Amino acid sequence: MNLFADIRARVLSDLETLQADGVLPAGLAMGNVTVEPPRDAAHGDMATNAAMVLAKPAGKKPRDIAEALAAKLAGDPRITSAEVAGPGFLNLRLDPSVWRDVVGTVLQQGARFGRSEMGQGKRVNVEYVSANPTGPLHVGHTRGAVFGDALASLLDFAGFDVTREYYINDGGAQVDVLARSVYLRYLEAHGQEVAFEDGTYPGDYLIPVGQALKDNVGDAFVDKGEQFWLVEIREFATKAMMQLIRDDLAALGVEMDVFYSEKSLYGTGQIEASIDDLRSKGLIYEGVLEPPKGKVPEDWEPREQTLFRSTDHGDDVDRPVQKSDGSWTYFAPDIAYHYDKVSRGFDALIDVFGADHGGYVKRMKAAVSALSEGNVTLDIKLTQLVKLFKNGEPFKMSKRAGTFVTLRDVVDQVGPGVTRFHMLTRKNDAPLDFDFDRVLEQSRDNPVFYVQYAHARVASVLRKAADESIAADDATLQTADLSMLAHEAELTLAAKLSEWPRLVEIAARNNEPHRIAFFLYELAGDFHALWNKGNELPKLRFLQDDSAISQAKIALARATMLVIQAGLGILGVTPEQELR
Repeated sequence: MNLFADIRARVLSDLETLQADGVLPAGLAMGNVTVEPPRDAAHGDMATNAAMVLAKPAGKKPRDIAEALAAKLAGDPRITSAEVAGPGFLNLRLDPSVWRDVVGTVLQQGARFGRSEMGQGKRVNVEYVSANPTGPLHVGHTRGAVFGDALASLLDFAGFDVTREYYINDGGAQVDVLARSVYLRYLEAHGQEVAFEDGTYPGDYLIPVGQALKDNVGDAFVDKGEQFWLVEIREFATKAMMQLIRDDLAALGVEMDVFYSEKSLYGTGQIEASIDDLRSKGLIYEGVLEPPKGKVPEDWEPREQTLFRSTDHGDDVDRPVQKSDGSWTYFAPDIAYHYDKVSRGFDALIDVFGADHGGYVKRMKAAVSALSEGNVTLDIKLTQLVKLFKNGEPFKMSKRAGTFVTLRDVVDQVGPGVTRFHMLTRKNDAPLDFDFDRVLEQSRDNPVFYVQYAHARVASVLRKAADESIAADDATLQTADLSMLAHEAELTLAAKLSEWPRLVEIAARNNEPHRIAFFLYELAGDFHALWNKGNELPKLRFLQDDSAISQAKIALARATMLVIQAGLGILGVTPEQELR
């Protein structure tokens, strides 16, 4: 049930009637007609822009269209008034029975309420985290992991067929550095003094890896040149780091469907196949790039390279894919990887990158557009930096990691649920402050607590109902007489529940899971407002002397709980049954 979609359907139907009656000309495009909550709740329950968007193509004044539409909408029993405002907006007020019906629908549909068929089963690949396998995940990866995982859950909730994917960056020079760093820890495990030179990884997390290598191969590599051990230790270290990363993700509640190795692209013909595909489309040529804009590096010289004509697909400049010495650029395996995604039959791709990858957006979109001939979309979401605070001061670096605060540092201090929710209290491309004290604070200013407290309060109502022998199971609540819900605060809460299906579709359409967190905070606010009014007006309390009245009020609370559970489920947060 999407009440806003239902009312919009009625608006469109009445507009078609106005066309049939000759009030409006035929053939008007209705795609931009919306029905949504008004900016000011005092103006009504819903507002439509129909008259404003149709006035120019219809050749009529907006108010004339709005007044004609208002007269038609007056025939809908759900609509008690349709008032023209300003230049031609139409504000609608709905009968209280509509909001009561929403409560009944939530109880009947349970966990299915708000789920959408918008995705129509289209296959979407969401790639996120994709950190270099050289150490534990840091706090920046944490934000990307939470955002990507919540987005995947949101799209699943909206009817898409979602694949969660991690791209293992194990094909570059950084894995050789990892192998050399592990080798130093290996020598250390044999009692040798070692020094970590610039460019190696000094974090304590490699100590157990060096010990495990010693346990595995003994002294076979001691004092041997790297030509004897580099390949084997690289494999060993990468496997150990990926297990560490998997464990970190599991601690955060993230589980991937696919781990895709960059290394698998090399020596298998996959890079060549992707470039040949672009070449067959006339998009690969030999040429010389213009010098970089701004200050030209001293070592820059114009050399002929193999270039991708990415400007044909929206990029600012063409991009090199193969150097003059025949080696591939960093961009080439990225093309091959996305070529593989396209070949796997996905309808849409989403990449979640850190903010430092902003320069890759246009070139990757151009590559996917070219590889799929415009049939597969690519949306790249950039996650901004996270600033950590504790006791009002910037949080210290992790000794274990050597250079950064790890994902596990955060999760161990505040728990996975708090971490996940708070990471979604800002839009992905906005900076985020993570204050360890604030996120555990029990106040309205802490959205994690505020939402969880609403859920816990409903749980306490259900427990007290059981103690007083008031039947409050879902089957019984579905038969409650909801006409007893008449107070403005009760109807306001029910009206907020009606926004959930619409909000899900908007969030999924825009790939913005933070909207779920925002909605839950607003819903919790309406619930707490009703609870607090009950302290002033006993008739608003959820438990009354009359069991029938209690069941109607409990039905509203239970419906609120179900929507909170659905929202928290999308965010990957376990609802609290009680809070101290």
